[in-house]
Amino acid sequence: MTSSNRSDHDASTPHSVRGGRPASGSDRSDHDASTPHSVRGGRPASDPEPLAAVALGGGHGLHATLSALRMLADAGVVDDVTAVVTVADDGGSSGRLRRELGLLPPGDLRMALAALAGEQLATGPSDTTAPTRPVDDQPWTRLLQHRFGGSGALAGHAVGNLLLAGLMEVLGDPVAALDEVAALVGARGRVLPMSCEPLDIEAEVTGLEDDDPRRAHRIRGQVAVASTPGRVRRVRLLPDRPQACAEAVEAVRSADLLLLGPGSWFTSVLPHLLVPGLRDALVAARGRRVIVLNLAPEPGETAGFSPEQHLAVLAEHAPELRFDAVLADTGAVPLPDRLHRAAAVLLAPGGRVHLAPVAAADPITPRHDPRALADALAAVVAGPDRRRTTTTAVSAGAGGRRGT
Repeated sequence: MTSSNRSDHDASTPHSVRGGRPASGSDRSDHDASTPHSVRGGRPASDPEPLAAVALGGGHGLHATLSALRMLADAGVVDDVTAVVTVADDGGSSGRLRRELGLLPPGDLRMALAALAGEQLATGPSDTTAPTRPVDDQPWTRLLQHRFGGSGALAGHAVGNLLLAGLMEVLGDPVAALDEVAALVGARGRVLPMSCEPLDIEAEVTGLEDDDPRRAHRIRGQVAVASTPGRVRRVRLLPDRPQACAEAVEAVRSADLLLLGPGSWFTSVLPHLLVPGLRDALVAARGRRVIVLNLAPEPGETAGFSPEQHLAVLAEHAPELRFDAVLADTGAVPLPDRLHRAAAVLLAPGGRVHLAPVAAADPITPRHDPRALADALAAVVAGPDRRRTTTTAVSAGAGGRRGT
């Protein structure tokens, strides 16, 4: 079970999957994210310090953000990536494993690992002359994401879900299990759960009754909330006030860059703000906090939502939290002035709205293009001089990646 003793694997322990960087709890109090340092890893003193980045979310939205951060790592903008992932999924393979074994739902954790998976086994030979392939075409990425067919007991299960579930049972610690799989696939970062106990989402929904559309109902479960025909007003987590993963809290505290979104707003993004330890760490964090807005409302939980409404419900769920930037796709914001006014409620002094073309050319499903998102994030976090160099590096160099 996920509540087992974790005393030998705490937030202060360095991990091999973090590329040799000191543990996230190491002292960073003598500098801020914008101050160049003398030399680290052979970088000239005049170069900006690479950033420690934390992305919070789940599902396909988090996968896009992590893919963009990989490209920023290749460009030297980022050298430490941590994903903090929701753990409230109750559908599909994850839901089955959760109900049968009482473990964390592994699906969103698996997708984050797949986004960060390296080109080869971490313990395998390094061949810098070998041609590189897209991340999604790497063997280990494909294996993690592969689902069994047929109609038997394994039908619909993803290999990565079973691997994570097995390791969680063997090790008795979800963080240790995630670190082991990250090392196995040569992950370019770390994946952590937002809590080490499986959680449920409960939503207050209106519009379910024709005779009284304003009457509120409570519905429970991520799948039910995501697919509701009503209008979601608020969400909460069960159990109430869950304990945050200690390693996730430490990563947020020590991060230079914190990304929230994109993703299913009520079921993948806002839940992070409902874990008191995580929310408090985000409020007190010294790093730059950035909201990445969705490209379009999702059928069900955010049907009919404008970009401004996404920000409004975020402010309702965490009124004390301030952000340094809001990043949105140019084509997804029909009324920029209205978005600027809505964002003013959430922005810290000096914060601003950034509009950039970050949508992929997909006529069927709105999704972020990782390369375009990487370019936009580089512009958000950089000064004018660094912006020119990093966006050029990301655009020109995204086809090849460093070996693990």
